[in-house]
Amino acid sequence: MKVIWNSDIVDRSEVKIDPEDRGYQFGDGIYEVIRAYNKHYFYLDEHIDRFFSSAKKIEMNVPYTKDELKDLVNRLLVESGVNTGNIYLQMTRGVSSPRNHMYPDAAVLPMLTGTMTAVERDAVQMEQGIATIVTEDIRWLKCDIKMISLLGNIMVKHEAHKRNAEEAILHRDGIVTECSSSNVAIIKNGEILTHPDGNLILPGITKIVWMKCAEELGIPVIEKPFTLDDLYDADEVFCSSTTIEVMPVCKIGDKVLFKNGPGEITSALQKAYLNEIEKTCGKIS
Repeated sequence: MKVIWNSDIVDRSEVKIDPEDRGYQFGDGIYEVIRAYNKHYFYLDEHIDRFFSSAKKIEMNVPYTKDELKDLVNRLLVESGVNTGNIYLQMTRGVSSPRNHMYPDAAVLPMLTGTMTAVERDAVQMEQGIATIVTEDIRWLKCDIKMISLLGNIMVKHEAHKRNAEEAILHRDGIVTECSSSNVAIIKNGEILTHPDGNLILPGITKIVWMKCAEELGIPVIEKPFTLDDLYDADEVFCSSTTIEVMPVCKIGDKVLFKNGPGEITSALQKAYLNEIEKTCGKIS
């Protein structure tokens, strides 16, 4: 299996992670997940921009230009032979010894890794939707940074799994933020409501795409905080992320939203999102 290791593409067996790498010791690093369809990345530029934005927010130097990084991930896509799947790109602050909480000096170079995995589109689940739970948002207050420190997300995701659900919808004092690994939006009276970008949620690339689709369809989108009461009273609810695209929510806790396919607006967004994929990556069978 070929992977990215710093500025090279090598066999996975060649990669060596030092026990004093700050990603291993502190979770001091950032990541990005980028989707590929038909051997083409979808919204690659936007993902690379967010990668650099995350690095800037934690004062981490990226020792590559955006073009160099795009060249690396494109080379990996070709060498991996993956047609449809995801690249996981991660950069830690590097190896610093002795262990110290403070950022190391500029002589310590970040370590970059990247792996490619084949993952087909799950068109069946996109029609059936996912079950969710609602739980308190226990994460830190810098959720806009795509950090590898994801223990809070993992804990609430596992809680959803224990309760036979695929996703956890999070709230802070009754205000819905996002989900454990996706953004969330509700639809009421023909309008889409979603939490505004800021430090409490990740600025989703998929959210950018579906908002563009909604504008083209003439569907109003309102970016403002909404409550748990708004969530439970919604006509439709959907989650969105790079890996699940626009995913309808069929159930919140014990409340069933639909049984025979998603609502009209969610379905329209799904079709428009697929059209956007096909403009960039070619026909999806």
